[in-house]
Amino acid sequence: MGCCSGRCMLIFLCTLQLITAVERQVFDFLGYQWAPILVNFLHIIVVILGLFGTIQYRPRYVVLYLTWTVLWVGWNIFVCCLYLDLGGLSKDSNYLSLGVSSQSSWWRENAPGCDDRDLPATRWQSLESPALISSLGCMLEYQYIEVLHSALQLFISLLGFVYACYVISVFNEEEDTFDFIGGFDQFPVLHGNEKASHLFL
Repeated sequence: MGCCSGRCMLIFLCTLQLITAVERQVFDFLGYQWAPILVNFLHIIVVILGLFGTIQYRPRYVVLYLTWTVLWVGWNIFVCCLYLDLGGLSKDSNYLSLGVSSQSSWWRENAPGCDDRDLPATRWQSLESPALISSLGCMLEYQYIEVLHSALQLFISLLGFVYACYVISVFNEEEDTFDFIGGFDQFPVLHGNEKASHLFL
């Protein structure tokens, strides 16, 4: 029962990670955030492998997922620190676009609740500064949206890490208790003749 529920929970978490990672990938594409696009792509591949390993009882794929989860947690902590300007990092830097473009988060110009229709058109149409848009009293500023995305990934990943450890330990216990030569018999040599006789019946 415990093994089944642990596997089912890890399958659910991997599926949830896939959905949230694809959603995040879409918005990173819209903002031309090349570093997150690459990392998200790797994350999607490894989560699919982890999901496959969990369903098909392949511990190596689950170990790969477990190892990647540690790196994924580190990445999301970095993204949180970047958008919150912690540790000498700045959300205005071009780390996430890899210096290829000057684009930033798609949410910077499209945050929910930002409404510039009440502003004088003559002054604001000539200025397309995301900093000015963020000062319009948005319901939720873009950096907090990005932090919430990363925090959600952190939460799911930490749960996935715990359940992956559990599933790997269960897989290892099942391998240790199974006798590949004689099945689950304690005395395979003594019962060999009995098995042969039952086959002919």
